[in-house]
Amino acid sequence: MKRIILSSILLWICSLSYGQLLEPVKWSYAAKKVGKNEAVLFIKADIDAGWHLYSQHIADGGPVKTTFSFEPSKQYELVDKTAEPKPIKKHEEVFGMEVAYFEKQVVFQQKIKLKAGQTVVKGTVEYMVCDDQQCLPPDEKTFAITVK
Repeated sequence: MKRIILSSILLWICSLSYGQLLEPVKWSYAAKKVGKNEAVLFIKADIDAGWHLYSQHIADGGPVKTTFSFEPSKQYELVDKTAEPKPIKKHEEVFGMEVAYFEKQVVFQQKIKLKAGQTVVKGTVEYMVCDDQQCLPPDEKTFAITVK
C-alpha cells in the first residue's frame, strides 16, 4: 500500500514539473489610425533574456521564420508586407548558415487600408525561438486587433 501511495505521489510531482512549458515570447497588439482610411497594426514580441526570435526573412534550410497570416475581410485590405526593424545577423553553426533574429523586443508593423470606419483584424503569427542551448518547436498564436 505504501508503494502505491509513494508511486502516486511521484507520478503527480512528475506530471506537475512536465506541465511547466517554456514561453519565452509574450505577444501584444495595438492599432493606430494614421489617416481617414489608413491604420497601422503593431505586433510586439517581448523576448526573454537569452532567447531570440527569428526574422521573417530566413532562407530555406534554417530555422522557422516568423510568419504572419491575416484573415481576409471586406472591411480592410493589407498594404504591402509586414515590416520589421533591422535584425541581428549572425552565422549559426547549428543551421550552417547566416540567420537574422531579434533579442529582447521587436515590433512588427502592418499597414492596412480601411473600407469601414472600424474593424477587427484577425490572424495568426507562427514563430520559433532558440537560446544558446535549445530551440523550441515552432508555435502559433492567434490575435484579434481592434481598429477604431
